[in-house]
Amino acid sequence: MKTASTDKRKTVGHRLAIVEGHLHKVQHMVAEGAYCIDIIHQSRAIQHALKKFDEQVMANHLRTCVSRDMRESRGANAEKTIQELMDVFERL
Repeated sequence: MKTASTDKRKTVGHRLAIVEGHLHKVQHMVAEGAYCIDIIHQSRAIQHALKKFDEQVMANHLRTCVSRDMRESRGANAEKTIQELMDVFERL
């Protein structure tokens, strides 16, 4: 039986495979001297796929690690978890 954790890893792994495929395509296009606008379209696809990857990883982190930390700890550990999330959001 599959676990939720295994399913989540497969999902984010699939996203990374999409990114890898797009990146190889861009590398090939650059090497072949493809039209610049076409290269930019592929680059934007990579950025979109990475954004989706980040969203999935963050959602899983919130549902698992953060939820657990907030339930199990009070004080310093909870504050550390909140600060870690704030640091991530500040870099967006």
